[in-house]
Amino acid sequence: QLPLVESGGGSVQPGGSLRLSCTASGPTLEDYTIGWFRQSPGKEREGVLCLGPGGGRTYYVASVKGRFTVSRDNTKNAVYLQMNSLKPEDTAVYYCAADRTSVPQAMCRETAVWPHLDAWGQGTLVTVSS
Repeated sequence: QLPLVESGGGSVQPGGSLRLSCTASGPTLEDYTIGWFRQSPGKEREGVLCLGPGGGRTYYVASVKGRFTVSRDNTKNAVYLQMNSLKPEDTAVYYCAADRTSVPQAMCRETAVWPHLDAWGQGTLVTVSS
């Protein structure tokens, strides 16, 4: 098993920044493709940004390019989602997920694989509002 824990959500004004963390105890996240997903009220879940193992390829959804970045800290077994220039439409519950075999673009875009990913976190709420 791979228990994932997200943290770092909160409320921020438009234009502000937040950093979300996805951590795990046990298996090394460096070996997994990590995805960040979000779900806004009344909307379908969306794959936002997916990072290949060992800091490899990264897939971004167009709406966050230039504003969101992802990084790993292998010493802490953590993956971070840095969100800058936040907009009200970024308001959502953000989830991280991990999978050993997915490639980033497929993990973010192919909804059929989402139920079969190795692990999901419980989600953390991000609210962007003035």
